[in-house]
Amino acid sequence: MSGQEDTGGTRSVGYHGGSVETVISVDEVNRQAAAIAEAGVEAGRIAGLADGEPYLKIDNLRAGYGKMEILHDFNLQVGRGQSLCLIGPNGAGKSTVLHSIFGFTNIFGGSIEVQGRDVTALSPKDKLRSAGVAYILQDKSVFPGMTVEENLWMGGYLMDKPAKAKAKAEEIFSKYTRLAERRSHPAKVLSGGERRLLEISRALVMEPDVLLVDEPSIGLEPRFIDMVFEILDDLQHAEGKTIVMVEQNAKKGLEFADIGYVLVSGQLAMAGPGDELLADPEVGRLFLGG
Repeated sequence: MSGQEDTGGTRSVGYHGGSVETVISVDEVNRQAAAIAEAGVEAGRIAGLADGEPYLKIDNLRAGYGKMEILHDFNLQVGRGQSLCLIGPNGAGKSTVLHSIFGFTNIFGGSIEVQGRDVTALSPKDKLRSAGVAYILQDKSVFPGMTVEENLWMGGYLMDKPAKAKAKAEEIFSKYTRLAERRSHPAKVLSGGERRLLEISRALVMEPDVLLVDEPSIGLEPRFIDMVFEILDDLQHAEGKTIVMVEQNAKKGLEFADIGYVLVSGQLAMAGPGDELLADPEVGRLFLGG
């Protein structure tokens, strides 16, 4: 016996933590979420959330890997200086949206625009260099044998002169003293929170306008999660960055974001202000743990 009392039902947890009295299996979450998705989201709703002036826009995107289509006629709009969080069941296509924006997938149809410019066919390096789109990968993307300073310099690998990357690194050190104090240390000795700060900072060397952030809280202790979201909040509100993120901690992501999207099976099922989705009972039951 495990010591837990058998109440005659099955105990479980919701999509991301928090005990619930009624079990919802992963398959049942997917089934119920798919039912929600059938109604779809009106184009006017998507445009309205971006205040009608999207800085990043996706129209009817069909994308995937190899010959497999993951995203089906997917639409997205987010305004300049806004933040958008993608949530949904595992396998819904959330990270595929980020991959598609940055150029890591095969595009079968539709378009991606940044500030009115069609960037659908651009390579990742051209997305970063000429369209101002940076991708902040999940954890463990730093170069562990390089120093913190050298990692930052690597963020400017597309700059025509190394001196520009070094100058930008100095700006970052002046902003984030935590990194400055460790500039000569190998990245492998950093804490989890410091590594995430370094990953974010390295992406800033090229001075992007759009940040694609994949699972910023994954693998971090709670104190570091708060630190990372404070940094992202500063980048959005003090520097005007547009942020699109995937966050496994759905509650934390929706608390942060201006806009929330729920994806199901590669399609947009729900869209609304982050706080509105947080208060939605269906979203809470299926994705927030009760």
